[in-house]
Amino acid sequence: MTSKGERKNFGVLLKKLLEERSMSMRKLSELTEIDTATISRIINGKRKANLQHLKKIADSLDVPISELIKGSSQSIEQAKSAIHENIDDLIDMLQSSLINSNTYEDGFSIDQVGKALKNYEQFSQTEEGKHLILNRFHEKLKNLDSIGPFIDQLTELHEIYLKKEAQPSKLLLIGSALIYFIMPVDVIPDYIFPIGYLDDAIAVKLVAKQLLQKKN
Repeated sequence: MTSKGERKNFGVLLKKLLEERSMSMRKLSELTEIDTATISRIINGKRKANLQHLKKIADSLDVPISELIKGSSQSIEQAKSAIHENIDDLIDMLQSSLINSNTYEDGFSIDQVGKALKNYEQFSQTEEGKHLILNRFHEKLKNLDSIGPFIDQLTELHEIYLKKEAQPSKLLLIGSALIYFIMPVDVIPDYIFPIGYLDDAIAVKLVAKQLLQKKN
């Protein structure tokens, strides 16, 4: 489908949501603080809705942001990019999506990922953990859509772990990220937010940040 076709489909979805609520574009503009002309262009397929647009519209229409993102393939690509460019905003947006979802009530916080990483630290140093990292990493990586720096970081961490080119405390952190990636249990269910491995990307970012702090 062309980018123009994707924008048109999203415009149809947004128009339908407004009609269901008997809401005008002007009223949506007041609620979202998005210019009426911008909303009109989005509905008519003449402009892409960015992530900030989607969050404001989702909040104002009381719909899960995941529903809006599924209607805009371009926005999915923007969200993938945000994994390594503006992860804090993406986490806030994700939290809003999960809160508004009727199928996932546990919510999400970055602390959940952090706690899971902590649990995997020691496990990564056991024979079972080492076996998983050695034999399952590349198998799991084949199933991952390319999202640039996330893959590069993950592969680099894997190489450091195998060669043990880091202090023991850093190897614990790296091992926890690799186990988190390999294990099948996700903090964020993929059916809620249409970007697979999102929480794995967050885990890698958290570990990378902690490794950087250990250098200081």
